[in-house]
Amino acid sequence: MRKIGKNCLGCIPLLLLWVSCSAQVQGSLHLDGSADLSLQASLQPRTAALIRSLSRLAGDSSRSEQILDASTIGKSLASAPGIKSLVLRNQNPTTIEGTISILKVDAFLAVPGSPGNHNFISYEQTHAGGRLRIALDRSSGPRILTLFSPEVRDYLSVLMAPVATGESLSQKEYLALVQSVYGKALADEITAARIQVTIDFPGSISTIHGGRASANRAEFTIPLGDMLVLERPLIYEVFWK
Repeated sequence: MRKIGKNCLGCIPLLLLWVSCSAQVQGSLHLDGSADLSLQASLQPRTAALIRSLSRLAGDSSRSEQILDASTIGKSLASAPGIKSLVLRNQNPTTIEGTISILKVDAFLAVPGSPGNHNFISYEQTHAGGRLRIALDRSSGPRILTLFSPEVRDYLSVLMAPVATGESLSQKEYLALVQSVYGKALADEITAARIQVTIDFPGSISTIHGGRASANRAEFTIPLGDMLVLERPLIYEVFWK
């Protein structure tokens, strides 16, 4: 792994939408496959302290306070596949909020040349209804990471996340490793962090896997540790009519 420097620290805000934070995402999926999302993501105290420490070691004093920089995150996300537009702002130095418009959900974070069974998102709409499937596993996770800069993947490796390192660790083994290097408090934050997702679909939901549904609304609670380790594939699927 390359030495972490200022270029890597510049990518940290994008990474922190995924790593060691709690997030809430609300949105609507439309009949044409487009979507509109609102989000809020916050760093936990121990994770924020770790980032500040790494920033100081890299000589980047500018991140001593503003760790989650909405402007930097926005510039990074703007070039991601499937993004139509976005507006992000800082609520405080460790919290961002904003809106994202997705042109086609099945193009969002799509990796060119990926086999069909490794698509991150698949979407179907017919006269009888529709289907949305989101799948993340130890094959698709690293593929999605290739869309980001090498520095982002390096930083994930510093946090020893199996999705980046390729190690076949159980979540228990991973958290024990984090605790041995960074302390129990950080491991506990990763364990407790959740991503809450609420999506309104263009029809009444008939079947849902991995979440709960009421009328046309689906709700998912995704443990952060599950995403970092991918010990088991994460599969979320919704059918509507």
